[in-house]
Amino acid sequence: MTPATRNEWMTVAAARMLWNGCVCFVGIGLPSAACNLARLTHAPDIVLIYESGTIGTRPDVLPLSIGDGELAETAAFVVPLPEVFSHYLQGGRVDVGFLGAAQVDRFGNLNSTVIGSYASPATRLPGAGGAPEIAAHAGRTFVMVKASRRSFVEQLDFRTSAGFGTGAGARARSGARGGGPRAVITDFGILSPHPDTEELQLTALFADATMEEARAAVGWPLALAEAVDRVPPPTAHELDTLRALHARTREAHAQPVVLPSPTR
Repeated sequence: MTPATRNEWMTVAAARMLWNGCVCFVGIGLPSAACNLARLTHAPDIVLIYESGTIGTRPDVLPLSIGDGELAETAAFVVPLPEVFSHYLQGGRVDVGFLGAAQVDRFGNLNSTVIGSYASPATRLPGAGGAPEIAAHAGRTFVMVKASRRSFVEQLDFRTSAGFGTGAGARARSGARGGGPRAVITDFGILSPHPDTEELQLTALFADATMEEARAAVGWPLALAEAVDRVPPPTAHELDTLRALHARTREAHAQPVVLPSPTR
């Protein structure tokens, strides 16, 4: 078996944070891979919700987007989008929200709107979608972002989704119901908020990563937890399951699109 890539380390580390039976609001990409890996290994009864309104979906391959038919075909049921947010998310029924972003700051606030000024941006990003509501209401959020000084910044160009604000209780004072970002999973390890300051600190490293690498990839002076753990490497079972999932996905997505013949 070939050694695990950093993407695989990230996916496995994130999957392990999920538990059987938890209700998880899933994003496309690495979060989707992590949640489905958890479902296929240690958490078979995880309830996956995608923003298109699919509840309890169990896809055989990873979806291309939230509108992928695979999600609706394998869902326990499908509800209108407003109901996902009002009855599930705002109703306090979502345990975990998985988010990505273009930028993360030291307090776990996220930017997925623009790079540069809002009026005249250098890059216009996909935008907020449901991320602000997920960040505000989910019982906890996990963020998955590959680390660089372009993505882990001292100051966001735009705050799309709130983490811990300016830290030290700012989130609690804001009235946000959810628990905020409990972990940021990067391609060198895991950052978690300090219990008092709420600033992200390095709490765990992948086996082949170093503290120097972590500090070099972050755009602020990265603090270290009192004990920085080593993330156990992916097991053969985890890697086999994840790679088989990706192989099925590649094969499915390589098939030509065939539309049904029109009926007369």
